[in-house]
Amino acid sequence: MSASGTQTPAAAASTGAPARHTLAVLVGSTREGRFAPVVGGWFARQAAARAHLDVDVIDLDTVRPYELRYGTPEFEEFAGRIAAADAFVVVTPEYNHSFPAPLKHAIDLLNPQWHAKPVGFVSYGGISGGLRAVEQLRLVFAELHAMTVRETVSFPLAWTLFDKNGEPHDPAPATKAADTLLDQLTWWALTLREGRAARPYGA
Repeated sequence: MSASGTQTPAAAASTGAPARHTLAVLVGSTREGRFAPVVGGWFARQAAARAHLDVDVIDLDTVRPYELRYGTPEFEEFAGRIAAADAFVVVTPEYNHSFPAPLKHAIDLLNPQWHAKPVGFVSYGGISGGLRAVEQLRLVFAELHAMTVRETVSFPLAWTLFDKNGEPHDPAPATKAADTLLDQLTWWALTLREGRAARPYGA
């Protein structure tokens, strides 16, 4: 264990468990009547079930990115939460073949905090399941020197797939997809964290 009580990568490797790290889940919709809390809440529960993950749910409806001003305590808190994360999952709907404007603004507020970190996606929408929004987000994060993982979790016609408790009617496929995404994110999060610790990332 480290001085802070966090398991070091070497100690984790000796036990076969991944080293503890932080996953930030960004809930990207702020629209009135949004379905994002259902999808985001479900995924956050999947992630929190993993003992090695500290899950930080960053709901943009609470953050209110358009109201953030550089240097204010609110801005510094948001920047600090992004900087502290080892990996990210962006929960996004698809609006007219793209993703929500508040999500783009929130991403654009920061730069080095995203560098050399992995990003995964959980998307939802109509028949496409939000995948067209994800493809555009990949371009945005590439510009920010972040590494997007291939696998995604996607919910087509999402409002038909969840029960009143926010759980999928058929949980097996969604859980399998989430597990695959979280496995890949863990590998990248630890690998890139070790790389950043060994040498500064040059952007």
